[in-house]
Amino acid sequence: MPRPWQAWDLHPSVVIGLVLLGGLYVSWGGLTARRRQVAAFVGALVVLFFALNGPLHNLSDDYLFSAHMAQHLVLTLLFPPLLLYGTPAGVARRLLRPAWVRRVAAAVTRPLVAAALFTAPIALWHLPVLYEAALRHHPLHIVQHLVFLATAVLMWWPVLSPVPEVPRLHYAGQLLYLFLLGIPMSVVGALITLADQVLYPFYAAAPRVFGLPPLADQQIGGLMMWVPGGLVFWLAMTVVWFRWAASENADLEAAFVTPPLPSPPTDAS
Repeated sequence: MPRPWQAWDLHPSVVIGLVLLGGLYVSWGGLTARRRQVAAFVGALVVLFFALNGPLHNLSDDYLFSAHMAQHLVLTLLFPPLLLYGTPAGVARRLLRPAWVRRVAAAVTRPLVAAALFTAPIALWHLPVLYEAALRHHPLHIVQHLVFLATAVLMWWPVLSPVPEVPRLHYAGQLLYLFLLGIPMSVVGALITLADQVLYPFYAAAPRVFGLPPLADQQIGGLMMWVPGGLVFWLAMTVVWFRWAASENADLEAAFVTPPLPSPPTDAS
């Protein structure tokens, strides 16, 4: 019998993970960052807490495919950019201090590699056999979420890297990168939305809530991945565009600043 979806049960593994993440941030000097960065990091922790505990998690695990899709979008498209934006360079450098970590980070955050590491699991985990297995075996479900979180952080790194040692793409590259990233997610979402039968038997047999039949629930979940999921990348592209324009304007203004004329020599006599 599934637990009531309104229940507020806390998962110890999530709480421990959040405490460790927050503790490292504080001990490595994260609180000395700009206020908006600290606020973004705290926001990332809050987002992760509510995504993996309480009603959304219960609906995802026991009732609705659409809730599960919403949870996955939060884990991949909201938590990672907040985390990276909220991480100051000093904290990132502590993490990258070992030479082998820097080498691995430089390899896996290359745009093509990071994009592949993100899109391949997204596509594979939504195959019915793997999706069903994760729903029916809790340890595998935890692995699924960890894979989504880790690969999403790598995916966002070329856009939001906090350190030049493992750098961001140039603004033009960021725009192309984000545009291409949205395509596979939209394709997977479209395939789920347009399916004429329920793809995941687990949700076909789940108790019905909010009057949603299984196929309609699946179509809503697919649409969420297809439309809002794609819009996140377009929103990110808009932010990048304005940042690029602001950077170009600042460079142009700097080029036309007239240096002050030197003072005439004074007569020592």
